[in-house]
Amino acid sequence: MSSVDEPAPPRARVRDTARTKAEILDVATREFARAGYDGAWVDRIAALTRTTKRMIYYCFGGKEQLFTAVLERAYGVVRRVEQELDVEHLDPVAAVRRLAEVTFDHHEAHPDFVRLVSMENIHGAEHIAASEKLDSIGSPALEVTGRILAAGRESGLFTADVDAVDLHALISSFRFFRVANRHTFGALFGRDLVAAGRREHYRRMLGDMVVAYLTADRARV
Repeated sequence: MSSVDEPAPPRARVRDTARTKAEILDVATREFARAGYDGAWVDRIAALTRTTKRMIYYCFGGKEQLFTAVLERAYGVVRRVEQELDVEHLDPVAAVRRLAEVTFDHHEAHPDFVRLVSMENIHGAEHIAASEKLDSIGSPALEVTGRILAAGRESGLFTADVDAVDLHALISSFRFFRVANRHTFGALFGRDLVAAGRREHYRRMLGDMVVAYLTADRARV
């Protein structure tokens, strides 16, 4: 019979460490999104994860590295959503609409991501610039968008002179604004951009705007 003092096997320790890191990232994501980088305390994150400040430093190195890890995971999730998008069977117009709608859904479901990105912009993207993971995460994510644009141009459906980065910026601008600016927009204009009753309206509107821009008859403009 094994002694109660017998150390856990290496594989179990690896599992425990991975689970602890995931829990820390979950709580840290909420805390950074709630309080901002300067307002979030490692002590509070440790208390909420029922671990220690020492363990957080052991797993991540410090507050700055923890925030970078939070950003890396958040961007990794949205990039996987884009990369795993199955649009190969769709025509280019339906494919680009699907791309806009799926990323619209992600931003709505992950408001913490929007707050984290807003915060990182305030800090001049210093954590993203210093991250080797985030330095290369954008290019693969644009492959799906690039293929859709190429198919649309080849078929003659798309007439806009834009590349994948341009299209990403176009789609991001509305889906991001809708979540990030909902409170100020609501206070100024009396309309909640994320109200459930208008969700499908805005989701369809984003797709309509993107498709209309890409397929506009330039000869008449």
